[in-house]
Amino acid sequence: MRQGYQGVAVAVPVTVPYVRYSIRAAHWWLARGLSELISRSGVKKDEIDGLSVSSFTLAPDTAIGLTQHLGLSPRWLDHLPFGGASGVVALRRAARAVQSGDAEVVACLAADTNHVDSFRLTLANFSQFARDAVYPYGAGGPNASFAFLTAYYMAQYGAKREDFGKLCVAQRANALKFDFSLFRKPLTLGEYMAARPIAEPLHLFDCVMPCAGADAFLVLTEERAKSLKLKYATLRGTIERHNAFASDPVQMRAGWALDRDELYAQAGAGPADMDFVETYDDYPVISLMQLEDLDFCAKGEGPAFVRKHTFTHDGSFPLNTSGGQLSVGQAGAAGGFLGMVEAIRQLTGEAGPRAVNDAKLGLVSGFGMINFDRGLGSGAAVLARAT
Repeated sequence: MRQGYQGVAVAVPVTVPYVRYSIRAAHWWLARGLSELISRSGVKKDEIDGLSVSSFTLAPDTAIGLTQHLGLSPRWLDHLPFGGASGVVALRRAARAVQSGDAEVVACLAADTNHVDSFRLTLANFSQFARDAVYPYGAGGPNASFAFLTAYYMAQYGAKREDFGKLCVAQRANALKFDFSLFRKPLTLGEYMAARPIAEPLHLFDCVMPCAGADAFLVLTEERAKSLKLKYATLRGTIERHNAFASDPVQMRAGWALDRDELYAQAGAGPADMDFVETYDDYPVISLMQLEDLDFCAKGEGPAFVRKHTFTHDGSFPLNTSGGQLSVGQAGAAGGFLGMVEAIRQLTGEAGPRAVNDAKLGLVSGFGMINFDRGLGSGAAVLARAT
């Protein structure tokens, strides 16, 4: 088992309020995220000596170009175009930088803009494999790929649309208590079932809504967090894996299944000890895949697991307690940070009316970069309330 993550603090969860469309560039959203980190933490800008950036619409710039735009001079720099896996990967790598002394305070930023042209360019340039896979079917985005995965999962394991709907309805209930969620109306199962089809078996509320926004957090030493009098969470364990099970003809599992035992060994806790879980949820079937691969239930038992729990923040098995992307929105690569900043809020007493009662441990899972017929990146982290 690899070295643990003792002495690392995760703090200052930031969400720059999402909007459906924006004429501002990703640079503006990233700068807003950094500004919020500085103002809320008390850290001076020149004291930030590490920077991690995830964005799809930052191009042609990368993280190194952004340092000039933001006026930063970090001694540690990471660029993570990993989409839904970016939050976990940013945390994991920043934690190692802090532990090794390569950086003392790392700003982890993720943001994207969204308007008609930027969205079209993202779809067209996201992946050559993905483009070749779905264009012949008249599709220009991920809906066709995830419709294929969802249909296969339903056929293999007996999932019903009502099962996916239960997750969506529960997450909407959570989102109504999160000020930054873009969906502000309750969702009933009847409304979910009656929604218009997008790519069968996917209907409207199965599909994440693109938007513009930013999320951010700080990774720093516990000593520095204490000196700044910051509320923080600690990192108990984290894993990442890419291109797992490449020979599987249809993706029904990902890297979590390979590394979950190490994750729980690092954390000194198992699935039953988690007080809440934040999964990457661009489509409901992906949440079920994560719950199975992270051993909350066996492979194929996701539908039965859904029927057993409520998934609201105040019910059984709190899941995606801010509402997740399906009810908050997907601000591009920031979608990979949404669960992370929510977990930090839950563990530092900042979740407000959607707080999970007496939460001490939470798991965040990331999944990203759909390429042809599968997501390539996966990761997970266990965070704990500081004692």
